[in-house]
Amino acid sequence: MARTVTRRAMLGAGLLTLAGVGGAGGYGVGLFLTQEPSLAGTAAPLAVGPAPSSSSPTPTPTPTGPPRKVTYDDSPALQADDLRYATRNFTVTDMFRSRISVRVPSDWVYTKQTPPKSGRFTDRTKKRWIRVEAGFTITRPPADSLAARLKQLAAISKDQMVTVLSQEVEANFATLAYTYVPDEELSPEGILRYVVVRWVADDSGNCAVEMSSTGLPQDKDALLDVLDHATDSVERRDSPLG
Repeated sequence: MARTVTRRAMLGAGLLTLAGVGGAGGYGVGLFLTQEPSLAGTAAPLAVGPAPSSSSPTPTPTPTGPPRKVTYDDSPALQADDLRYATRNFTVTDMFRSRISVRVPSDWVYTKQTPPKSGRFTDRTKKRWIRVEAGFTITRPPADSLAARLKQLAAISKDQMVTVLSQEVEANFATLAYTYVPDEELSPEGILRYVVVRWVADDSGNCAVEMSSTGLPQDKDALLDVLDHATDSVERRDSPLG
């Protein structure tokens, strides 16, 4: 895949082939594609419901009680040098059926997601994963997708303690890093999680794939390595539903 910016970029000849469907669609209604938001990994702090468009007012934050006590998983950090990568293939379905090819850690296990708009690869500890989403129509640049996610994060209950760490827009992708505490049902201990989300453009300049790499704060360098390998290798090939 061609590298045209300082980090790996998805804009490359022959990749993200949209077989048989062209580039029309309604991605502009929101990053989260149709009627539900993307979840940036299981248990990511996003409300279920229609996603805001980039011009929508910031949602009203969900009422909540006092912030929960944050705890930290002191497991040894995931090390980028320990990761070995392999090409994996899977299919997701939304507005289109998208066949995805991507390089991910070779020993991470694939699991189907519900709804089937994304695929997820999880490490053996089940503390780290990468999620890849496609199948949506391609009409909005990565920067607009990032802005929409920020609006959603602003509406999350304060007891999930979302903290935006960084946001970056490059020529062909946008990246957002944040921490949060999953809700009490999913994490009674209140363990802090680290998430890096990336929206990657095809040669139209609009977002064709959303990815998120999730783990613990001490994993951040390795999680970015996983995301960079995926960005550098991902291919999307679409076919109509039915």
